[in-house]
Amino acid sequence: MLNIKKKDKVVVLAGKDKGKEGEVLKLLSEENRVIVAKINFVKRHTKPTQRDPGGIKEKESPISISNVMLVCPKCNKPTRPKFDKLSDGKKVRICRNCGEIIV
Repeated sequence: MLNIKKKDKVVVLAGKDKGKEGEVLKLLSEENRVIVAKINFVKRHTKPTQRDPGGIKEKESPISISNVMLVCPKCNKPTRPKFDKLSDGKKVRICRNCGEIIV
């Protein structure tokens, strides 16, 4: 089980966007990278197509999963979650700061 999932709120720990928070849009698990909304913008030169006029476009680029940390939705602090099993055998993430289950 990974520490970070899609739609989690994360904070960037290193790089040009250090300290910024955003939501995970996509998880690239085989590459250990994540795409975070409005973080790590890069410019791409695109050719025009029938639907798109082309030009210089900005889009989010993947960040290494080691450079982001999960933010607890209850206490709004960055945390490295611990994992525990519930009585029904389901594995869950738990905040180390406040002890709440992270959904």
